[in-house]
Amino acid sequence: MPTSKVFLVGAGPGDPELLTLKAVKALRSADVVLHDDLVSEEILALIPPQAKRIAVGKRCGMKSTPQEDINRLLVEYGLMGLQVVRLKGGDPFIFGRGGEELEALRLAGIEADVVPGITAALGAAAVTQIPLTHRELSSTLILVTGSSRNAGHIANWPDALPSNATIVVYMPGHNLAELQQRLLASGVSAETPCAIVSGATGESEQVHVTTIQQLQGAPRLAAPRLLIVGEVVRFAEPRRLQEQFSNFSLPTEYVEASPNTGETE
Repeated sequence: MPTSKVFLVGAGPGDPELLTLKAVKALRSADVVLHDDLVSEEILALIPPQAKRIAVGKRCGMKSTPQEDINRLLVEYGLMGLQVVRLKGGDPFIFGRGGEELEALRLAGIEADVVPGITAALGAAAVTQIPLTHRELSSTLILVTGSSRNAGHIANWPDALPSNATIVVYMPGHNLAELQQRLLASGVSAETPCAIVSGATGESEQVHVTTIQQLQGAPRLAAPRLLIVGEVVRFAEPRRLQEQFSNFSLPTEYVEASPNTGETE
């Protein structure tokens, strides 16, 4: 049997400049690339013209490639002795089904390399300038998903979310009223600030800052999007807060050090 190897590569949140050097190297030497729909054309342009490109995206409410078919294709091409790249948005192991694909490859006896990517939470935090942890405000970071494999059921969350935690909800869906109630039921205060980030680091990026109390009235931003919840949202880029939430209160020391005031402590 030919030597087989498959690379599970994270493409990051959208900006092609956030690709790792190892990811670029894998793409430029690929024979076959199975890629998600949300991977940008700038990143796909790194694939050699002679390589076979296969779109295997999964989009909510749209025609999608079943995960079983993706696993089968990875195994089939892997057994041909080709260099196969599975190019996934964000990071393969953060709500990316990378674990399922890795399991399928192992069962087929195919060697796999995992190339991490910048996950959407880190990309969204960077563009909004929201620190996901902060020594005085947040010592815990919780990543959850608003979707679940079980229909009509929000994915399992902790029954109680710590008050000093930052929660990032991937794929929060459009039923923000239901999500709001789920957060409140988990102990999150209604006054807790939150930010919906759509298309983080991409050209279509949008951000809406609000509170849990007002979450259900937030605009319907396009996918992909996520929700950042926690007191650290008060540290968002001042311009965004002024544009969308004029009464938003910032920590005193942050206001005094803000470049918008022209003064520093």
